Amino acid sequence: MIAALTAAQAMVTATARLRAAGVEDPARDARVLLAHAARIEASRVTLIAPEELSPEVAERYDQLISLRAIRVPVSHLLGEREFYGRRFRVSRDVLDPRPETETLIEAALSEPFDHVLDLGTGSGCILITLLAERTSASGIGADLSESACLQASANAVQHQVQGRIEILCSNWFENIDGEFDLIVSNPPYISLDEMAELSPEVREYEPRMALTDEGDGLGAYRHIAASAPDFLTPGGRILVEIGPTQGKSVASLFQAAGLVDARIIPDLDGRDRVVLARNP
Repeated sequence: MIAALTAAQAMVTATARLRAAGVEDPARDARVLLAHAARIEASRVTLIAPEELSPEVAERYDQLISLRAIRVPVSHLLGEREFYGRRFRVSRDVLDPRPETETLIEAALSEPFDHVLDLGTGSGCILITLLAERTSASGIGADLSESACLQASANAVQHQVQGRIEILCSNWFENIDGEFDLIVSNPPYISLDEMAELSPEVREYEPRMALTDEGDGLGAYRHIAASAPDFLTPGGRILVEIGPTQGKSVASLFQAAGLVDARIIPDLDGRDRVVLARNP
């Protein structure tokens, strides 16, 4: 009979497996997944380190590590990801919320707004966060994917903003009516040429339509810029997330559409991350 491993031994073994598979931070992932398998908070893993794992936990852990070793994202294994201090349910139907997108949140919250439109809402993390932070505001989240709309709706209920939010299946502005004093979007901005450079976690497990426009990476911004002035109130703002080399191109598209005061906002790493402009 094989002796049961302690939690510490299981983590060492799992870390080695993940490192061999090319996972970027194997020790962190091994720890987080053990907590998930044992159904405890990650902060408590140290407390159970000397203890033998039960057969049930050991089997769950082995399955999770096997999936992570073929590069299934940790968030998909957990079913959630943290964003701006809240946990959002995620799946392979939506783009994973990412820390750099919090740059857009901070910029949006720097001024008052009442009615928000989120184009390509995905998990709903941007719109739901804005409504949770600004309790007097309401908004619409639009996405072409019905699965994404369902995910965003579930997250809205989880964060108790469902009374102030409407989720619509729409191809950009197609099914949208009314005017908004804030439009936000994190559209697909990876060019077709760049897709091969993405990590397996992103390239193989996140929805392709949320990653690339199958062209030069600027297609979504052209659509958004062309229609945004018709949906913005006078003085209303638009904020979009961008790839780090796209700032000048996107700002130029907005200016050509008649928007003013375009500026590029860097993320915490100093890379261009958000373009902001206003309706005159």
